[in-house]
Amino acid sequence: MIQLRPYQAEIAAAVRRAYRQGYLAPLLVAPCGAGKTVLFSFIASQAAAKANRTLILVHRQELLSQTSATLSRFDVEHGIIAPGAEETDDLVQVASVQTLVRRLGRMEWQPSLIVADEAHHVTQETGHGKVLAHFADAKVLGVTATPERLDGKGLGIQAGGFFDALVMGPSVAALVEQGYLSRPVVYAPKTQLDLSGIRTLGGDYEKGALAAAMDRPAIHGDAVKHYRQYCDGAPAIAFCVSVAHAEHVAEAFRQAGFQAASIDGSLDDKTRRQRIEDLGAGKLHVLTSCEIISEGTDIPVVGAALLLRPTQSLSLALQQIGRALRPYPGKEHAVIIDAVGNVLRHGHPLEDRQWSLDSKPRRQRKAEDKDKTTVKVCPHCECAHQPAPACPSCGHEYPHQARHIEQVDGSLVEIKPDDRRLQAKREQAACKTLDDLRELAAARGYKPGWANAVWNHRQDKTRWQGSRWR
Repeated sequence: MIQLRPYQAEIAAAVRRAYRQGYLAPLLVAPCGAGKTVLFSFIASQAAAKANRTLILVHRQELLSQTSATLSRFDVEHGIIAPGAEETDDLVQVASVQTLVRRLGRMEWQPSLIVADEAHHVTQETGHGKVLAHFADAKVLGVTATPERLDGKGLGIQAGGFFDALVMGPSVAALVEQGYLSRPVVYAPKTQLDLSGIRTLGGDYEKGALAAAMDRPAIHGDAVKHYRQYCDGAPAIAFCVSVAHAEHVAEAFRQAGFQAASIDGSLDDKTRRQRIEDLGAGKLHVLTSCEIISEGTDIPVVGAALLLRPTQSLSLALQQIGRALRPYPGKEHAVIIDAVGNVLRHGHPLEDRQWSLDSKPRRQRKAEDKDKTTVKVCPHCECAHQPAPACPSCGHEYPHQARHIEQVDGSLVEIKPDDRRLQAKREQAACKTLDDLRELAAARGYKPGWANAVWNHRQDKTRWQGSRWR
């Protein structure tokens, strides 16, 4: 039987509070490695103890196997809805979304609760959405580390989605501080890659052109060099653009004397599972991936992530980094080799994120990415870190930049604190839109994030937030 961590017990209590307060579909947000599978398996076990039926939706074979194993650790009898699996009438069912959608017409089994894993995939158009619409009377629990979609669609009811409340778990920084995640040490280029010649398709870089730009021997060689320099011999996952790119990177590592293999969706389940197990067992140094182990895959021994795919997706970038953050005996930290500058685009993995159920237009996301000024890259060791007087990796001290203050002539009048504060509040209250707040921020010389923080705080007054870690 699994014992919940203290923060997991608090999150489970927050979910219960959400339902008691009348919400029908809360979305639980917690970082990669926080133990979300353990959490919803515990919740399913509690529901089964009350004779309530729970349906757990997953979208890949690896996640189905992982969920089934976790339920077994809670001694929960459960069925599997997937090709080749025998149908049962157990109170808990773990379903491949793709399989379940095809069987909805003949499903007599009615759930009281539906758990949607990797819930950023849940929209009206996806298989997840079809399942939720079919079982419209069931309560819903969404679970994700990154509630932001590349297409900008919001996951909340007001944005045309399914969820009506956010339940926030602890931040990555909090879990690192408590020892539940490994501290990420990030190495990145000093400047962004020039991707101006690659067009955007579906919200991200067009894969064909991106693969042509990244799948080159010189870049493969750099990946091997950086791996040898920063984490020589550590179990690592390299995230690539295409199947061919993944295989070419694996071959470059093999030619350099490392044990390496690639993994992609064209492989059969047995081969994919074996290669993942080989990485966990130390039989492989590097496993290169094309869109297979960005989400949910739990291999705690992995000590490094090699980011070789530039992406405009914050969700994808954080999911990839999260594969290396699981703690493991003897693993002092996790090495993130960001050869493509994703942290320069999306921010450091230790940054707090302001998540929302609302839609986020692409121009807004681009503006937020443009405002990323929180990551510094050390000129000596290429460690990418949050602002600090010195590099946390090599100790290089940054020169102090003296602030130049311009003096101007003018009359001075007494400004009473209360008067100034009331006037500021009036100006802020007069802002009715996010754009109004941004104009006020610019006029006051505030940082760009101030307007978003005020706007999100306003939304919080009408939307329940289920934890102290907001």
